[in-house]
Amino acid sequence: MKDMFSIGELASYQNISKQTLIYYDKIGLFKPAYVDPDNKYRYYTVKQVDYLDTILIMKEMGFTLNEIQEHMKNYTIDTSLITMRKQLTVIDQQITHLELVRNRLTHRCRQLEHVKAFHEQNQEVTIKEVRPKYLLWADIERPQTFREISIATKKCFSQALKDELPIYFQTGVIVPYKHILEERYTEASVAFIPIEKTKKAKNIRLLPKGKAASIYHCGDYLSVDRSYKKLLEYCKDQQLTIVSDSYEFCINDYITSGDENEYITEIFFYVPQRFAITLIPFLQLG
Repeated sequence: MKDMFSIGELASYQNISKQTLIYYDKIGLFKPAYVDPDNKYRYYTVKQVDYLDTILIMKEMGFTLNEIQEHMKNYTIDTSLITMRKQLTVIDQQITHLELVRNRLTHRCRQLEHVKAFHEQNQEVTIKEVRPKYLLWADIERPQTFREISIATKKCFSQALKDELPIYFQTGVIVPYKHILEERYTEASVAFIPIEKTKKAKNIRLLPKGKAASIYHCGDYLSVDRSYKKLLEYCKDQQLTIVSDSYEFCINDYITSGDENEYITEIFFYVPQRFAITLIPFLQLG
């Protein structure tokens, strides 16, 4: 029609699909000025092009279609300023969240790059200094099989997502020392996720600074006994007293590999510091 745009022309000018315009018409956000009663073709006026520009620009700013529709019912310079100021606050919050996610993702990448070399050589026990870490934790119900471990881990993830907690993209478990002595290596009592210090959750404990005997286990979790035996033998040979339960940090797991042969788990026990009398670990010996 003269001085009007067909839906195909308008879609082409705005670099959007005809289906988008049809959807906007359906929800009442942007209706055509005229619909041919015979063939149902939609036509739009020149003035409507500016209106559509406003919709697309607001969408680019991060507004939802519902927010755009409500705003454009009767908008002025004053209402637009109020709406855009509110959106700036929303964007600032999103930026803060993304920066946190980026930092945690960078930490995860560095972890994987650092530990990847261990996957390609024989694993040996080392003595390390444990840096303080905060852990979001959940008890693992009996019989403490993989099923219960998975449920406890998912509880931590679910809580973190729901409450927007600053977790790292890593999981771990605590295995009571008595379970290790009884060769029940896979029966963990606590599942955890490393987290930044926060007051938004009560189930957070501090993993303290200390000296630890550590080993990286490479392979599926059912074969973890071989690494525990090596770790225990080392402590015995070096006359190191184990003063904590076992801490396992998943370095490479189902999140970053579909091949269990590539799984890497750091395992460590606290051992006494030189000249230190006692060490208070995350949990006392089971």
